[in-house]
Amino acid sequence: MIVHISALMTSDVKALAALARVVWQGAYTGIITQAQIDYMLAQRYNAPRLLDELEATGIWWDKATVDGQMVAFASTLRGPAAHEMKVDKLYVDPQWQRRGIGGRLLDHIAERALAQACDTLLLAVNKRNEPAIAAYRKYGFSVRDAVCVNIGNDFVMDDFIMVKSLH
Repeated sequence: MIVHISALMTSDVKALAALARVVWQGAYTGIITQAQIDYMLAQRYNAPRLLDELEATGIWWDKATVDGQMVAFASTLRGPAAHEMKVDKLYVDPQWQRRGIGGRLLDHIAERALAQACDTLLLAVNKRNEPAIAAYRKYGFSVRDAVCVNIGNDFVMDDFIMVKSLH
């Protein structure tokens, strides 16, 4: 299996939104309500927002493809601290999980972080998403904090903040 990691293109936006729905239905059903899944997908993966983020400075979108098919994606940005790079999104198609694709994306992100003078990766993961927490631990992340953030519409993100030192 040859995994190719490259920058997300504007022509990928529709496929990304479709993959996000597949991943979220698999990952979050039973953890958050369907109403919250739909709300967050509409909020985070609508075409205008994605296109704006693709043009923005300081936000990077990457995709992992196998035989031309998008099987995973990630979004990263600087901060919150100057020495940190936040893994804002990292999702792998459920049919392609446990094959090292998420790890390959994390390695790619770590290279970018170091090139941007960041020595720490940071991410938020739902406290009840045990498979994701286990995967991040496998790749060297540890829990730094626990947060509960109001995201509107009477929904919250009840997350662990996980970090990994790159040195």
